[in-house]
Amino acid sequence: MEKLTNKEEEIMHALWKLGKAFAKEVQAELNNTVHYNTVSTIIRNLEEKGYISHKAFGKTHQYYPIITKEQYSSQFVGKAMSQYFNNSYKNMVSFFAKEEKITAEELREILKVIEEKK
Repeated sequence: MEKLTNKEEEIMHALWKLGKAFAKEVQAELNNTVHYNTVSTIIRNLEEKGYISHKAFGKTHQYYPIITKEQYSSQFVGKAMSQYFNNSYKNMVSFFAKEEKITAEELREILKVIEEKK
């Protein structure tokens, strides 16, 4: 699974939210900030990459994701873990703690989840 461009991710987020949609509905979900032809092109690229599929209704197509948000997130986090944190969750959490991106209370909540799994 390859990393998506920012625009591809934006469209995937719209499709994950909508579940299934025509290109015009995706464009509307993006508040019409992306031209219809661009949305259509990116959707075709996502389909070629294997992220989405479609159901034909005459000449129009309704698109739906075949990769879940969780599957994509897992792949992306796994790659970041490997490239930036030497495959260490400890290194990753330490990084966020040092950058003050995670609070002590949030860490306690994470520890509680870990303890409950045992």
